[in-house]
Amino acid sequence: MNTIGSKIRQLREEKGFSQESLAIELGITQPSYARLEKKDERIGITRLMSIAQILKTSVSELINEKAGKVINQQNSENPSAYVDTIINADKEHIQTLKEEIVFLRELLNK
Repeated sequence: MNTIGSKIRQLREEKGFSQESLAIELGITQPSYARLEKKDERIGITRLMSIAQILKTSVSELINEKAGKVINQQNSENPSAYVDTIINADKEHIQTLKEEIVFLRELLNK
């Protein structure tokens, strides 16, 4: 599944950017940009950082599919379950951030 490319496409459309306008901002052709959304393994960290900056989001938001989870406390019949859900979501987010840091450190050490 192409989660990064899908997330970029979703955010691009929400922010009202066309593929062509984002491609121009990145200094690439529209067909090259379209391939990034379809085949995200071509996206390097530098390009990912540029895309995040243009879309006014974080790299974490682009690569973390759990970041979009929304928990509605008002619909929770069991408040302690709600608290447990938030704690677990926070733990998952922290683990994802740790993995991102390890990844980025490896890139810097190359």
